[in-house]
Amino acid sequence: MPCTLQERAPRRQTNHLDAHPALFTMSVCMSAETKAPLSERIHEVFSDHGLLSRSDDFEYRAEQQQMAVRVAAALERDRCLVVEAGTGVGKSLAYLLPAVVHALEKGRKAVLSTHTINLQEQLMGKDIPIVQSLLGGGRAIPPFKAVLLKGRGNYLCPTRLERAIRSSDDLFTSGELEELRQIRTWSRQTTDGTLSTLPFSPDPKVWSQVCSEPHACTARLCGAKGGCFYQEARKQIAEAHVIVLNHTLLFTLMASADDTDTLQGGDSFLFPNDFLVIDEAHTLENVAARQLGLNLSQSSLRFQLGRLYNSRTRKGALVAAADAEGVRLCLSLSTALDDFFDEVGRACQFRGPSREHRVRRAGLVEHSAAGALLALEKRLVEVCENMPDGASKTELQESRRRLAETRVGIRQFLDQDLEEHVYWVEKSTGLSESLALRTAPIDVAEALRAMLFNRGLSCLLTSATLGMGEQDLRYFRDRVGAEEVEALRIGSPFDYAKQMTLHLVPTMPEPAAPTFDEALEKWIAHYLTLSKGRAFVLFTSYKLLQNMAGRLQGFCARQGWELLIQGAGKPRHQIIRDFRENVSSVLFGTESFWTGVDVPGEALSNVIITRLPFAVPDHPLTASRLEAIEERGGNPFMEYSVPEAVLKLRQGVGRLIRTQKDHGIAVILDNRILTKQYGRIFLDALPPAPRIIARESDL
Repeated sequence: MPCTLQERAPRRQTNHLDAHPALFTMSVCMSAETKAPLSERIHEVFSDHGLLSRSDDFEYRAEQQQMAVRVAAALERDRCLVVEAGTGVGKSLAYLLPAVVHALEKGRKAVLSTHTINLQEQLMGKDIPIVQSLLGGGRAIPPFKAVLLKGRGNYLCPTRLERAIRSSDDLFTSGELEELRQIRTWSRQTTDGTLSTLPFSPDPKVWSQVCSEPHACTARLCGAKGGCFYQEARKQIAEAHVIVLNHTLLFTLMASADDTDTLQGGDSFLFPNDFLVIDEAHTLENVAARQLGLNLSQSSLRFQLGRLYNSRTRKGALVAAADAEGVRLCLSLSTALDDFFDEVGRACQFRGPSREHRVRRAGLVEHSAAGALLALEKRLVEVCENMPDGASKTELQESRRRLAETRVGIRQFLDQDLEEHVYWVEKSTGLSESLALRTAPIDVAEALRAMLFNRGLSCLLTSATLGMGEQDLRYFRDRVGAEEVEALRIGSPFDYAKQMTLHLVPTMPEPAAPTFDEALEKWIAHYLTLSKGRAFVLFTSYKLLQNMAGRLQGFCARQGWELLIQGAGKPRHQIIRDFRENVSSVLFGTESFWTGVDVPGEALSNVIITRLPFAVPDHPLTASRLEAIEERGGNPFMEYSVPEAVLKLRQGVGRLIRTQKDHGIAVILDNRILTKQYGRIFLDALPPAPRIIARESDL
């Protein structure tokens, strides 16, 4: 994934958590003199009479203290730990404070991985500065540095920028050249050189020619000159005590040798003597499956070839190298790849709206592009042999390496060489249709066990939703290879009996019934009236969402409620912002609104679940997981479908109560939660709120 780094120097906060920073620092960081275990010191700090309690902003929570102590104990013993910490526990501070103190005392790096940008922003903008203010006032330890790490492709490489400018006539059109000039102007003003701070969105082709890449932007090529944003970022990473990144990048770096000039390996995760905290760990299995598999997309390959030679603009690296034979071979390969993917498309059956076709045996088609790939690879080797060392040569060598990876990857897919993987072809539509060859490990437990839990290093996994209500979190631990890892389940400090009620409707038809849509419409309208709008209505399919939006749009308009519809044109972040600002609005959302959305206060007073969130087993990865359970004699529905749906339901209902002051209702409009035997599993996993059984007479 494309690398940015953001530094957070210690700074004072306007809150009162740093009321006694020197005393606080001495209290926490005094092990050298007192030999007091970290867990004991953390217990004292988080107690109802400890130093944190002297802050007006601190509210003692036994659950937070319990988690912080267990995290500290795991770090002391270099042990792994899985923690489900309910909403409101304050888990970020509970792991941050012991993690930072441990990192500083032991000279280690704390690597914090999240799934969402929102949590990264919370850590960097709020939680880490709080800890910095707490620890920054004493002399027992020095201030600590925290950095935000993204994929290196987010950095501008000045060396590549200057090379692109020198070869601009051969690489860029006039419009692209104007963007290049704007990037050069910006490069003289920016302090971090990252894509997120560029004041416009450049053409991907232009940015790909100037961003940092593993073999074209190295310490040897760029570091000695100074001024390289990525190489400067590496220095800050080396000096940092806390690194924040996302799960995708974490697995990319752990599985790749491309960044060996940055990463260390050995007895570590990413850096020498580091330890790992994975927040939002409920996404771990699916992210790992995606990152540890193969993804060869037709559009990406077109883009790579376009960097060598673009037939439309007649620009590219091979033009800059004045290699007519290379241009000819590049055109030949482009045609060969288009023909190859056309063959793949004809061999697949994409039924209805499905975008995936599962490939169950080797030999879907012939590797008809192999010869053209190999021919261009050899030509690039010959061209490089006759070039002086420098950036242009490095660029072509990198292209040759990628072509070789493509040729091998296609062969692995067609021959199904990757054991215990599921194989499928994925169709995407945009400006032009594109296909991708995809694989994923059916079971990531073995891989994650080796990557995370068998190293003798601390790896902490946490989330508000990991289990189905079971104390040992057995389901989650089995799925991610953490069977032998210590587990802890901590409930929420919220008083659900007073803050929310759960409404169930036994007279709702089952989702497959012909009268379901009509009944769903009237019950949604009923509960929206009760809460005066101010509701999330969560769907499991976009088709049903569109149907209900059409049925209820007029009703919402008559009530004066703005109806915000996912997929109607606005991006997700804008929909959420509009929902917060318009207190009586109603939001209809699917997959991405079940998790990771935080709307405290009266704006969200009602969460309506339209169907139990069973995953439709039409995706090849889901289907293969179910088949694997059946093949070993298990019950796929009860062992996988139900637990996954329970976790999703807990996440959806969990959108409602976000603070001690929140109140509202949660509604489940699927009668199977009452009529099916497995419904008890769902009910037992939900917050202990009063349950109200609705009747037709309530309408």
